[in-house]
Amino acid sequence: MFAFKSLQQRLIVLLVVPVTLFLLVIGVFGYRFIQGLLFKDWQEIAILRLERATHQLDMRLHGIMQWMEMFARAGQDPQGKEVQRWLLGQIKAQPGVREVYLTWKQTPQTKGRKAVPPQSVEISIEYFYPSDAKTVGLRGELLDQTGQDLGRLELLVSYDYLMQDILTEGWMVAQMACLVNQEGLYLAHSSAAMQTRHCVGEAQDPLELVMLKAMKEKDYGTVMGEGYSPEMVIGFYKLHAAPWTIMLHARGSEILAPILRFRLYYLAGGILCLIVILVFIRLGVRPVVVAIRKIAAKAGRVAQANYGKPLPVASRDEIGQLTLSFNDMVAGLKERDFISNTFGRYVDPEIARDLLSRPEASRMGGEKREVVILFSDIRGFTPLAETLSPEATIHLLNRHFAKMIEVIQAHGGIIVDFLGDAILAFFDPLEGPIEPVVRRAIGCALKMQAAVEAENLAEPGLPPLNIGIGLHAGEVVVGNLGSESRAKYGIIGAAVNLTHRIQGQAQGREVVVSEMVFHHSEETVAVIRTFETRLKGIAHPVMLYVVESMREEP
Repeated sequence: MFAFKSLQQRLIVLLVVPVTLFLLVIGVFGYRFIQGLLFKDWQEIAILRLERATHQLDMRLHGIMQWMEMFARAGQDPQGKEVQRWLLGQIKAQPGVREVYLTWKQTPQTKGRKAVPPQSVEISIEYFYPSDAKTVGLRGELLDQTGQDLGRLELLVSYDYLMQDILTEGWMVAQMACLVNQEGLYLAHSSAAMQTRHCVGEAQDPLELVMLKAMKEKDYGTVMGEGYSPEMVIGFYKLHAAPWTIMLHARGSEILAPILRFRLYYLAGGILCLIVILVFIRLGVRPVVVAIRKIAAKAGRVAQANYGKPLPVASRDEIGQLTLSFNDMVAGLKERDFISNTFGRYVDPEIARDLLSRPEASRMGGEKREVVILFSDIRGFTPLAETLSPEATIHLLNRHFAKMIEVIQAHGGIIVDFLGDAILAFFDPLEGPIEPVVRRAIGCALKMQAAVEAENLAEPGLPPLNIGIGLHAGEVVVGNLGSESRAKYGIIGAAVNLTHRIQGQAQGREVVVSEMVFHHSEETVAVIRTFETRLKGIAHPVMLYVVESMREEP
C-alpha cells in the first residue's frame, strides 16, 4: 500500500491526482468523440468530392470517345471522306490528345479517279498503355454494318490533361493523386516521389494492401491507417468510362488539425489549473507542514540511534498531541534498543532484527527445532595461562574471541555463551532447510581455524593458539532461557552435550563433525580422517569425520 511521506504530498495526491484524472478522462473521451465526428464528416465530404473528380475525368474521356464515335459513323455519310477528314483534324486538336493514328485494313474503293475509304458505321474502343508512362492509348476498331473490321483509329491522350485539377476538385487536404488500373498498377500520379513505384502494395505497406483489397470489393470508399491519429488516409473512386480508379492520399494530422490544435489548448489549460491548485495547497498547509517536518527530521535522527532531547510541546492541538506521542515513542525505542543491543552483542545485527521480529523471541520459553551446533575450545589453554600474567591472558583471550565473533557473525551464527576459553554457538535454519545451514556452519568452522593461524602470525610475541571444533546437527529447544528479569537467547538439549563431547575428540586445528552433519554435506566436504569412538553418555559407538576443506558444489 502506498505510504505518504508528507501532509503536502497527501493533499497533492488526494486532490491533484483526481483532478488530473478527471481532466484526462474528459480530454480523452472528448478527443475520441470529436475525432470520430471529424473522420465521419471527412469521409462523407471526401466521397462527394471524389465523385465529382471522377465525373470530370469521365467527361474528358467521354468527350474524346464521342469524337471517335462520330468519326466512325461519318462513314455512312455520302460526303464521308470529307467529314472524316474534318473530324480527324478536330480530334487532333482536342486538349490532351498527343498523337492520332488512322489505319485502314481494306483497300479503298475506286470511284472515278478518287479512292474512297471503306464505309465504317461503328467503333469498338479499348485502352492500351504505352511505355512512356505519360500517355494512355484509346484504340478504336472501325467496323462496317456486318461487324467486319475495316481499320483502326488510335489516340494517345496525356495523363496530365486527364488528371488536371484533381487535387483541387477531389479533396481539400489531399497530398497526392494517383490513377491506377483494376490490377492496381500505377498509370499516373501527381507526386515525383512516386516515380519509382509501379503497383499498389508492392512495398507491403499495410494501408496499401487494405486499399487494394477494398478497391476490388467496392466502387468507392476510404481506408485509414492504424492508431488514434492515422498517419495516412486514402480515398478511392472508380471511373465509369475506363477500368481505372482515382486514389487520393491525405495525412491524418491535417484532417485532424482542428482537434490537434484544441488538444494543445486543453493541455495548457489543464496544466494552469493544476498549478493554481498546487499554489493554494502550499499556502494553506505550510504552517502544518513545517511542524510535521520538524518531527520528521527528528525521526530521521532517531533512526540513526541519535535520540537527543525530547521535542518541546508548543501547543495543545493535534500537532502538540502528535509531538507528545512522538516523545513517548522515542523513550520506548531507547528501551527497546537497549534490549536489542544486549541481545545482539554477539549476534549479527541483521540476525538480531530477524529474531526480534519473531513472536517467540520476545517471550520466555522456546520451541523445538533442528539446528547446527558449534563448540570450539582452545587446546592446552589452562597450562598456557599459568605462564602468562593476568593482563596477557585477558589480552590473548579477547583477541581470540574478537576474531571468532567476527567469523561466526559473518556466517550467520548465534553465539550462546563463552565458557572459559570455549565458545558455544548455533546456526538456526528457522523455517528453512537444514542443508544450507550445515554447509554454512562447516565453512564457519574452517574459517575459524584459518583465522587462528592468522592470529598466531600477526603477533609472534604471544604464544600460538590451537583450537579444536566440533559440529553436530540435532533437535534442541531454542528460546529465552532464564527469568523475566534476566534471560538470554540460547539452546538446551542432549544435542548440546553431544556436540561438546564431539569437540573433545578434535585435536588442535581439527574440525570434527558428526555423522548427521556429514550426511547433510557429504557432497561438499573433503574428509581426511574417519573414526569410530564411544562418547560419554552415548550407548553405541558414533562415527566422526575430520573435515579438511569444502569442495565447490556440483
